[in-house]
Parts: sequence; structure tokens; C-alpha cells
Amino acid sequence: MLLIYCPYCEEERPEAEFTYAGQAHIVRPGNPSDMSDDEFAAFLFMRDNAKGVHAERWRHTHGCGRFFNVLRDTVTDKILMTYKAGEPRPALSTEAAQ
Repeated sequence: MLLIYCPYCEEERPEAEFTYAGQAHIVRPGNPSDMSDDEFAAFLFMRDNAKGVHAERWRHTHGCGRFFNVLRDTVTDKILMTYKAGEPRPALSTEAAQ
């Protein structure tokens, strides 16, 4: 089981308290009605499937209820850092990424 640090509660809690909410930092289109069906389908369904460090959104469902972002290595399943929603993706040092 993963232990996830909630940046709002400032506590490390078991994964069972959280809900995965997809890829982080997805930019919503300004006017979706101007998009073709294929473009809108790509926006809705196509996500990165990175091997390595991946930015994800999580929600502290059984805690504060807030969304936040997680940098997780998909190879090792290690959580490298968490940060509040709306903050830019932080740069990782080479030591943190290993």
C-alpha cells in the first residue's frame, strides 16, 4: 500500500483514503464547440502513458476532500513528491528522480 502525503492536511495517510483522478496539468480548451469531434475526443480520452515520472491528480476523499498533484514513478510506484493543485509542476533533482 502506498502512503501519500496530503499537502493540505500536511499528513501522510494510506492510499485507501485517496482517489486517483487522472493525469495532472491537462489544459482545458477555451471553446470546445470550436473543436472537431476528433479533437474533442482526443482531449477527453487521450492521456500520456509515461514510463517513469508521471504527474497525477489525486483527491483526499476520506480526509479534506481536496485535489492535489503527485509526481509518481510508474516503474517503481514510488511517490516522489506531492504539491497543491494549481501550482506548476516542480522540477525534480536527479537524486529525487532515482
